[in-house]
Amino acid sequence: MNAPPPYPKAHGLLEGKTVLVTAAAGTGIGFAAARRCAEEGARVMLSDAHARRLEESAAELGKLVGARLPHHPCDVTREGDVRALVDAAIRELGHVDVLVNNAGLGGFAPLVEMTDEQWLKVLDVTLTGTFRMTRAMLPHMLARRSGAIVNNASVLGWRAQPGQSHYAAAKAGVMAFTRCVAMEAAEAGVRVNAVSPSLAMHAFLSKVTPEGLLEDLTRREAFGRAAETFEVANVIVFLASDYASYMTGESVSVSSQHA
Repeated sequence: MNAPPPYPKAHGLLEGKTVLVTAAAGTGIGFAAARRCAEEGARVMLSDAHARRLEESAAELGKLVGARLPHHPCDVTREGDVRALVDAAIRELGHVDVLVNNAGLGGFAPLVEMTDEQWLKVLDVTLTGTFRMTRAMLPHMLARRSGAIVNNASVLGWRAQPGQSHYAAAKAGVMAFTRCVAMEAAEAGVRVNAVSPSLAMHAFLSKVTPEGLLEDLTRREAFGRAAETFEVANVIVFLASDYASYMTGESVSVSSQHA
């Protein structure tokens, strides 16, 4: 098994930009993305459906980066919350250069045992939540004729895994949604891309994954380990930055899974 790389040094890739990250509380990709964006020079605003965890994460990240991190609770399944978050972000940051749509919900259920509620909940958070946030933010970016949106998809949008039909369908939907919105936003110079991780290990993941599955998935990775969340966040930073200025409608895989 290969050891993870050292934590990256900052290079000012997002200097002067403003970034809004959804589902940024806790230990997952959202928190890592917010941290890396802040370290790369951006003014970052956090959001999450869990108000207490959001407060704790904003305080923790503020200590790590040495700056106050504005934050606003939002449940992406509620249109009123979404609109209020976008208004708060524009008010707090002045404008929003980058939206990171990280909110998503997984789970495990064989199709023949899956309920309508399980199916609809995963799609509502993961796919429709991405749609709601993008619909609310895009007019602001179109009016400014500038901006970048980075959606969190998954390699399961391409690959098959038992018990994941709802999650895979939602993430494949995020990929297709990304491509279509990118074409609509291109004339205004707004870029829309997605990052598609295979396996990024964090504490919450083990709570929602059947016993033994994470170990099995880890064995499939060519590096013999899961990605660190900051390794996924690095790609989010790249897609948000001017280094990706000619990329739109793309889903970039962050994976070492065997072909």
